[in-house]
Formats: sequence, C-alpha cells, structure tokens
Amino acid sequence: MTTPAKLDRGTLVACCLAVAIAQMCITIPAPINGAITSAFGASGSQVAWVTSAFILPTAILELNFGVVGDMFGRKRLLVLGGLVLAVGELLNATAQNIHWLWIGQAVAGMGAAALFPSSLAVIAAATPESQARAKALSTWALSISIASALGPLLSGGIAESGDFRWAFAPPAVIGLVAAVVCWRFVTDSKAPDGRSLDWPGQISVAVALFAVLWAVIQGSSMGWGNGAVVAAFVIAGVFLIAFVVAELRSAAPMMNLALLRIPAFAGAAGVALVGMLGFIGTAYCVSIRLGAVMHLSPLRAGLPFVILQAIPLLLAPVLSRLLGQTNPRWLLLAGLLPMAAGQFWLSAIPITTTSLPAFIGPVLLLGVGFIFVVSSLTAAAVNAVPIHLTGMASGATSLVREFGQALGPAVISAVAMGVASSALAGKLSGAGAAVNHAGGPLAVVNVPAVGATAHAAARSALAHGLSVGMVVCGIASLVGAVITVVVVRPDSSGRTVDATATDPLPA
Repeated sequence: MTTPAKLDRGTLVACCLAVAIAQMCITIPAPINGAITSAFGASGSQVAWVTSAFILPTAILELNFGVVGDMFGRKRLLVLGGLVLAVGELLNATAQNIHWLWIGQAVAGMGAAALFPSSLAVIAAATPESQARAKALSTWALSISIASALGPLLSGGIAESGDFRWAFAPPAVIGLVAAVVCWRFVTDSKAPDGRSLDWPGQISVAVALFAVLWAVIQGSSMGWGNGAVVAAFVIAGVFLIAFVVAELRSAAPMMNLALLRIPAFAGAAGVALVGMLGFIGTAYCVSIRLGAVMHLSPLRAGLPFVILQAIPLLLAPVLSRLLGQTNPRWLLLAGLLPMAAGQFWLSAIPITTTSLPAFIGPVLLLGVGFIFVVSSLTAAAVNAVPIHLTGMASGATSLVREFGQALGPAVISAVAMGVASSALAGKLSGAGAAVNHAGGPLAVVNVPAVGATAHAAARSALAHGLSVGMVVCGIASLVGAVITVVVVRPDSSGRTVDATATDPLPA
C-alpha cells in the first residue's frame, strides 16, 4: 500500500473541490423542477428520475471505483471523474427533452461516482491519526454543505433570468477545473494489495439497485400489482442474493461483507440509507410544492435550499472538535432528531404558504441535522475499519448514502403522487379528467386549459400527498435514530479500530 506521508493542503483543497462539484450537481435540479415540468410536460415520476438518473449510477459504480482507485491510484480517478461529470453536464445544458436530460444526468452521475469515494479515500489514507482525520473529514463534509447551498442558488438565479438549461453550464466548467486542480495538486495514494475488479459483484449489484429503483418509481404510475413492477422487485431480490454469493466466493471482493460485522460500520451504513432517503425526499417535496404546484420563480423556490445549507456553515469552527472528542453515536442523534422535527414541521405548513419566513424554522433544523449526520456517519464508518480497508469502506458508505439519496425522490414521489391521485379520483371531468389520466395531478396544475376548479382540486390533492410524503421522510429520520441507539454502541468505533488494525478482516 502506498500513502502520502501526511495530508498536504493542496491535496485537501483538490479533494474538497472534487466532492463539492459532485454534491452540487445533486442539488442543481431542485429549484428548476417546476421549469422542467412545464418545458417538457413531465409527470411526477419523470421529474423524480431527473435526480435519480444522476444518483443511481453514482451509487452503482462507487464500490468498483473504490477498487479501481486502490489499484491504479486515486488521483487518476479524480481527474477522470471531473472530466466525465463535465461531459454529462454539457449534455444537460443542451437537452431538448426529458429523456435527453436523463442521459446527461446519468453520464454526470458516472463522473460523481469516481469523485465521492476517491476524494474520501485520499483523505482517509493520508490521515492515520484520529485527530488529523477528524479535522480533514469535517472540512470534506463542510465542502459538501457549501456546495449544497450554492447549487440551488446558482440554478435558481440562472433560471430566473434565462433558460433553465443554462443552470447546468457552470457545473460543466467547474468539473473541468476540478479535473485540472486534482491533476496538479493531489498527492496520489493507492492500496492495490489483494484488490482486483469484481465483475460478478459489480454486475449483480448494478442490476439489483436499478431494478428496485425502477420498480419504486414506476409502481406509483403503473400500479404496484403490475406484472412488470412485480417482476422488477423479484429481479432486484434475486440479483441482491447473487451479489452476496459473489462477494462471499470472490478472492478479492469489491465489498468485504465481514465489514458488516463491525457494529459502527453497519450502523453508519443503515443510517446513511434511511437518513439520506428522508433528507433528499424532503428536498423533492419542497421543490415540487414551491415550483411545480405553487409556480414560484426558480430563485424563490431555491431560497429555502440555500438557507438549508448556508446556516449550518456557522457550525464549521466547532465541527472538527466535536468529531474528535464526541462519539459518533451522539452526533448522529444530534443530526437525525432535528431532521425529523423539521420534516414533521414542514408537513404541517399549508400548501398556500409561500412566504420565506414560514420555512426558515424547519429548514434550519434540516440543515443542522444534515451537516451533523453527513460528518458523523462518515467518521463512524471509516474510523471503524483498519487503514488498508479505508478505500473499500469509503466506497461502501458512499454507495448506501447515494442509493438512499436516489431512493428519496423515488419513494416520496411514489407516496405523494399515489396519495394525491387517490384524493383526486372522481373529482374531475372533461379536460381535467383527461389530463389527470395522462399525467396525474401534477400535470393538471400545470395545464391552464383545464380551468380554475380543476386546478384547485388538484392542488388540494397534491397538498395532502406532499404532506404525507414529508411525514414519511420524518419517520425515516426517526428510524435512523433508532438504528443509531441500537447498533452504533458508545464504544464500538474505537474498540473496533484497535482490534482490526493488526488483525485484518478475513476475505
């Protein structure tokens, strides 16, 4: 294994820029979902795919990209990731229909799949001491928070004064800049011993994750008993079992399943899945509510997302100290509980409320919760494994975090639009009924010809559906808190590191 002697400033800055542009691309669509709906006549499930099309390849490829970085050097992967992300964002900027936009998002997501685990692995490999690692990880997490705040502000501001497609142009430029900066400044590291590409594992996990996401998104529009939807769930289950079998039999698995026997790692993975599902699901609900339902301008629709991430930046001076002195269990709880409170609060705000002050309280709770959760779950997972497995651990943690984010819009769209469709059933006639049959309640509120009565009925149904969706997000955060209490025990992280540092996990 080759690692830099210590983490130099140039490497840290380059890694933070790389993960920042990857995270920014996740938040870019939020303020412009309404514009996308209107421009392409997209349904609720089609809009959900805009975010999921980016995050799904990120989740699918992260484990193998973690292996590729270990084998051939993480610096090369950071450079390649920046270039691929830039190409995808350029496709988005020239999209002429919703399917073109999906393709661009998927290509950009492939680039992000290289950036997330590689940036984290470079930092973790260069900081074997816990204090230095805590400080570096807090900076890495802070860059994610800053990018999450800048993304909606950038896309909302651009879409306010021009075509929404131009919101994807700055990320393309920043992706190129990140590639150049990583090539110039990153001190390379790798850990090739015992690593090789695991194609059976990669293919089986890719099919499983795509199948379950497709089934969740399409189930709300096609019906949960539809043969294709049921078949997709069955395929997901079969290939998930195939993934486990492949990893157990592989001499060099892309994910050592023995990692799941470490309580802190397994707990962090579970929290990453449900916590990010709830967080991104909430963002989807707010963006649809403000943009596609209430038709606020992209900039106004994006302001809650700016506040969501901007205020927690004030926690930066104390975050690294907390990570170094406090067990991740308590920091996870300190993030998940405020997130749940903010989500339940948002569910109670009437749909007609569009003033910014009404959203400040709940979005502050969400923002504080997000930065605590992202920082502490990363520390809990990476600190729990021996240094030679940090690349694998960071890739696995990123996979479940990103898949949770991919599931967020999918699950919450299915819940919200399903509840809204049931609430609207039988209340429309004529043109309104035809539009509802073709595109659902979201289409009704975006077609002027159906009339004010149909608009009011569809808006009321969507209000109910989105409120239920946000309640589900709050429940997901509470589930994450329960996992934290039960699985991430107070002394599990430190004891696991000591036990495994000289006793590698079995393959």
